[in-house]
Amino acid sequence: MRAVIQRVTKAHVTVEKKRVSEIQEGLLILLGIEDEDTQEDSVWLSRKIVNLRIFNDENEVMNKSLQDIGGNAIVVSQFTLHASTKKGNRPSYIKASGPEIAIPMYELFVQHMEKELGKKIGTGIFGAHMEVALLNDGPVTIFIDTKNKEL
Repeated sequence: MRAVIQRVTKAHVTVEKKRVSEIQEGLLILLGIEDEDTQEDSVWLSRKIVNLRIFNDENEVMNKSLQDIGGNAIVVSQFTLHASTKKGNRPSYIKASGPEIAIPMYELFVQHMEKELGKKIGTGIFGAHMEVALLNDGPVTIFIDTKNKEL
């Protein structure tokens, strides 16, 4: 699994001119899934994200986690995170999982995030054309790949 995590002051997802998710302070998470990803990857990644100390404390030092601040999250499926640009100028998405694998893994990840946070989180709509708007705070943007776990 690959995730791009963005600290936001606000974010929302729109599908067919209808807002499907909206948060204030928290994280916008773009999630890419490949066939080799496992339930263990999902558990590890959700725990890692919820506990990342990337929110400011009273001294303006990044020392608090999403859980610490009671923040919110939106998870958006993003198959393009597995783009290969090795050959030519047209990216290949061959490593990205098809819907038969990606949808259950995406849903599992959302469940793990909700369990870790203790509340519902926002989502996009898998496979839909989405418009994602955000106000990146910092900016703080972090990339995590479960194939390169940093424990």
